[in-house]
Amino acid sequence: MSKLVGKRALVTAGAQGIGLAISRQLLHAGCDVFVHYRSSADAARALASEAEKLGRRYASATADLTESSACGQLVREAVKFLGGLDVLINNAGSLIARRTFADASDDFWAETMSLNLGSARRVTRYALPELVAAAKSGGGASIVNLSSLAGRKGGHAGSLAYATAKGAMLTFTRALATELGPLGIRVNALAPGFILGTAFHNTHTTAEAARATVAGIPLGRGGTADDVARAAVFLASEFDGFITGATLDINGGVYCA
Repeated sequence: MSKLVGKRALVTAGAQGIGLAISRQLLHAGCDVFVHYRSSADAARALASEAEKLGRRYASATADLTESSACGQLVREAVKFLGGLDVLINNAGSLIARRTFADASDDFWAETMSLNLGSARRVTRYALPELVAAAKSGGGASIVNLSSLAGRKGGHAGSLAYATAKGAMLTFTRALATELGPLGIRVNALAPGFILGTAFHNTHTTAEAARATVAGIPLGRGGTADDVARAAVFLASEFDGFITGATLDINGGVYCA
């Protein structure tokens, strides 16, 4: 039986792409799930019927995670519905736009950092008391942060701000793991590479660039959202394990730490 049966999870940006795959696989692993979304209301509602068939509790809410008050309200709604929180998946983030260092204004830089790193910091801060309580009563709690291959390698042209934020997410993960370990909370990260079928690459990667990227992947294919989701579910299930402060690379062999 899955160690996640009956666990309570909050997934940010959990109604599209990688986040949707994570939400779905957490439900199938036995979690009750609260999904945050920004604009994917239809997908969030559609997931409710799947959760019902699985006999899992499920709800969703929209929020602007660049606003601290909205992050707090989201966590309060999730906790009220779930009755607590055992697992937090910080998945929200976006390239926003491709801009060179010279073209990236202060406002653009701040927006990129706020969405990709600040959102995780804010949501985690509000969720922390619930995770601490879950760790005390249930033997542990898990945080999984979504980074990127760009945070490892620096990213492609025009992704400097995004890559910097995702690199900072890896440092945030390691530092938070050290701080929260004594409280029974394990913190790990995922660094996906080229993942097909996501809004991210559909928006920001040309067909020519996609073909060139796949040609350079040792496994000979792009990844899928389910490839990432399986890893997220594994790390989430390690709430009572010995893995913390780690980054799991999911890139087909492009980067091996």
